[in-house]
Amino acid sequence: MASCILFLLPLIFFSSLSSAAGPHALVAPLTKDSRTLQYLTRINQRTPSITLNLAVDLGGRYLWVDCDSSYISSTYRPARCHSSLCSLAGSDSCGECFSSPRPGCNNNTCGVFPENPFIRTSTSGELAVDALSLHSTDGSTPSTPVTDPAFLFTCAPRFLTRGLAVGAVGIAGLGRTRVAPPTQLAAKFSFSRRFALCLPSTPRASGALFFGPGPYNFLPGIDASQSLLYTPLLTNPVSTAGTYSPGEPSYEYFIGVTAIKVGDTVLPLNKTLLTINKKTGYGGTKISTAVPYTTLETSIYKSLTSAFAAALANVTRVAAVAPFKLCYDAKGLGSTRVGPGVPAVDLVLQSKAVFWSIFGANSMVEARDGVLCLAFVDGGRTPRTSIVIGGFQLEDNLVEFDLDSSRVGFSASLLFRRTTCSNFNFTSSA
Repeated sequence: MASCILFLLPLIFFSSLSSAAGPHALVAPLTKDSRTLQYLTRINQRTPSITLNLAVDLGGRYLWVDCDSSYISSTYRPARCHSSLCSLAGSDSCGECFSSPRPGCNNNTCGVFPENPFIRTSTSGELAVDALSLHSTDGSTPSTPVTDPAFLFTCAPRFLTRGLAVGAVGIAGLGRTRVAPPTQLAAKFSFSRRFALCLPSTPRASGALFFGPGPYNFLPGIDASQSLLYTPLLTNPVSTAGTYSPGEPSYEYFIGVTAIKVGDTVLPLNKTLLTINKKTGYGGTKISTAVPYTTLETSIYKSLTSAFAAALANVTRVAAVAPFKLCYDAKGLGSTRVGPGVPAVDLVLQSKAVFWSIFGANSMVEARDGVLCLAFVDGGRTPRTSIVIGGFQLEDNLVEFDLDSSRVGFSASLLFRRTTCSNFNFTSSA
């Protein structure tokens, strides 16, 4: 039985986690798909090693890949039912398969539930280990590839890749779990549980995904870690996943927005929407790469668009371009180093002195030729989360997730420092 060969793997896995001396940090490229607006990363997996394109889900529980499509690897091992690896993944399910054994289809193995947030679908999958490789880095350039020979991931059926960008074979979930890459890689290579996203603003160039501590250096010699402001990570006590166990908290990244400003104008808001209801899990603010643009509960959205329209009362409005409702003739807006000349949208955090400023490059999108629209979307009257900060608002901003200290660090737009997320020096890749 294929599952029986795995009985020593939990000890091998935990031994390697505790003893291996590793690189300073790891890095992988991030690209933007022009059709789906998803952000993709590349990793190497399996033996022999092949390169995989994976969509990035910041709040995803684990890394999963399609194992139905010619998964070939001599180092693939399924995790047994009720093993320590299964417990690590938070599962007590036992999977069965009614065809010949292969990756993703073995009997008496650990059953888990991979999710595709882009089509809001979860299904059953098989927990397994295999070799995974990424480039080490000193924060300035990639160097030698390093390998975790027993990286824990999930095998999913092919249909779960529906809705992903062309060429993507799974999802890299980066959530606050013990089996997501940030925690696994930190344990394996003995660096801090910290990772950082720097999303590109164009499909024509790559941003960077770092695992481990800074610096995060971008040409011409800009260390983005030197300009980070920090805010505490909050825990939503109610899971926001498609499938979950009773009492399981959310593993997504919530922060505490306490007010919103447009220029000097503080928006009138129902403040109860800004806090997480501890019983229902509704409300609050999270950061997500699963939505392309920041979504706001309807009353928050209306307050934002009203204030923005008032601030730009002298600029020519044009017909709305779905899904946006507030659009302008681009000729009426000036240009600045940080994008179109519009008022900043400030997300005020734990104090008035700590705020996330969203400037024109991240607040205005060219919806069609000559038309710029406010890049926020009405999320409806009863969304699960009141504010979901989406990918467009993160582009060309370095965002660091420090899991050991339970905080998020965010830079101002890197355009202020005359650089972008696409200026990491991947050309030195080994």
